[in-house]
Amino acid sequence: MTPIADPLFYLLAVPALLLTGISKSGFASGGGNLAVPAMSLVIAPPQAAGIVLPILCAMDLFGVWAYRRAWDRRILAILAPGALVGIALGAVAFGALSDRAVKAMIGAIAIGFVLHAALHRRLVRGGKTPAGEAPLKGLVCSALSGFTSTLAHAGGPPLAVYLLPRRLPRLRLNATTVVFFTLVNAVKLLPYALLGQLHGGNLATSAVLLPTAPVGVLLGIWLSRRITDRIFYRVVFALLLLTGVKLLHDGLAG
Repeated sequence: MTPIADPLFYLLAVPALLLTGISKSGFASGGGNLAVPAMSLVIAPPQAAGIVLPILCAMDLFGVWAYRRAWDRRILAILAPGALVGIALGAVAFGALSDRAVKAMIGAIAIGFVLHAALHRRLVRGGKTPAGEAPLKGLVCSALSGFTSTLAHAGGPPLAVYLLPRRLPRLRLNATTVVFFTLVNAVKLLPYALLGQLHGGNLATSAVLLPTAPVGVLLGIWLSRRITDRIFYRVVFALLLLTGVKLLHDGLAG
C-alpha cells in the first residue's frame, strides 16, 4: 500500500495528468494523451497505465455530468460492441507482451497520435458532405480505439477517424466522445484488475495524484478564456512526439 516515492516520477506525472485534466474539461479536447508515455520513462508501462486509469475514471465523472444530455445514443450503440472487442484484445496483448515491447508500442501510438493531429483538418474537410453511419467502419475504429486505449489510454485517434468526417455539431461530438471513453475506462477496470495493475501500491500512487483531476479540469476552464486551442495542442504534441520517440527507441533498442 506504499505509493511510489521517486521525485522524478512525480515531476513527470503531475504535469502530464494536469494536461489530461485540461483536455477532459472540454478545452482542446483530444490533447491529453501524455500521462502514460511520460510515466513510462521511469516506470514499467503497465504500471503507469494502472496508476492512470483510476484518475481517468474520476475525470470522466466531470465530463459525463457536463455533457449528460448532449451525447448521441445511436452512435454509441454502433461504437460500443467494437470497443469491447478492442479492450479484450488489448488486455491479451498487455498480458502477453514484455515491458519493452509495450514501451515500443506506446511510443508508436504516441507518434501516431501526433501524425493523426497533422491530418485532423483533412479528416474534417475531406468530403463535401457529412459521412454516413457506416456501422462496419464504426466497429473497426472503435475496436482500434479500445485496443490503444487499453495499452496507453490513447484511443482518441481511431475514434476521431470515424467521428470527425460525420461533422457532428461540436457539443454533440464532445459529449459522445466523453461518454464513449467513460464507458471504455469503466470496462477497462476489470482486465486491469485481473492483470494485477490495480494493486495497493498503484492505487496508493493514484490516490496521491488524484487531486490533479479536479485541478486539471478547473485549469482547462480557466485557460479556455485566455489561450487558444492551437497553443495548447502545440505544447502537448511537441512533448508527446519527443516522449514517443524516446519510448520507441528504448523499446526497440533494449
